[in-house]
Amino acid sequence: MFGPDELERYSRHIILPEIGGAGQQTLKKARVLVIGAGGLGSPLLLYLAAAGIGTIGIVDDDTVSLSNLQRQVLHGTEDIGRRKTESAAVSIAGLNPHVRVVEHTERLTPENADALIGAYDIIADGSDNFDTRFLVNDTCHKLKKTLVTAAILRFDGQLSTFKAYRGEPHPCYRCVFPEPPPPGSVPACSEAGVLGALGGVMGSLQALEVVKELLELGDSLSGRLLLYDALRGDVRTVRLRRDPQCRTCGTK
Repeated sequence: MFGPDELERYSRHIILPEIGGAGQQTLKKARVLVIGAGGLGSPLLLYLAAAGIGTIGIVDDDTVSLSNLQRQVLHGTEDIGRRKTESAAVSIAGLNPHVRVVEHTERLTPENADALIGAYDIIADGSDNFDTRFLVNDTCHKLKKTLVTAAILRFDGQLSTFKAYRGEPHPCYRCVFPEPPPPGSVPACSEAGVLGALGGVMGSLQALEVVKELLELGDSLSGRLLLYDALRGDVRTVRLRRDPQCRTCGTK
């Protein structure tokens, strides 16, 4: 099952009664797809790799730029101009050589979403645009895949888990956000800015929720939205209800 190196590497997991050797083996067998290797994807990918996720897929068609390095800690100055998937794979290999990384150097589209998402057990979305978020949600619901999604802007972050395919009372992303906002109404990070360390906070929490879902530990964030206000140092959760009129998971 595990070699001597792995036993030592994961020892702090294995001694947890809630995880143990069986739980660590579950993580080793897991296949997780991460959408985006940026501000959220950087800490998310590092902690998933450190946790011993057996196979990690990375979807990103972008290259590393100097302005990324303020928050995208997966990449270094020497990676500027390099494909983010390639840079991420090198960083992960340096952290944990037991993890298999699959590079999907492409943008998620309606044409490839089924094939990409269908090949993994759980999906972690760290994308930075609403078109991708809605596409990921709709595809995950159709293919019955659990989705852990996070978003950051300026000093605020949000995080939730969606698995409406399990039925009541679980909502989907579209139950909460039925349609994308009008163009230009929500600025991008490049326009409004984002506190670099905020990505570390929310991406780490996202990795934690992925591990919890894989191991069925604790309370799922399904049906709850975690909101983090970095300026106030305030974390709160709000209840989410399933929308019977939802165009993705609704019954009406």
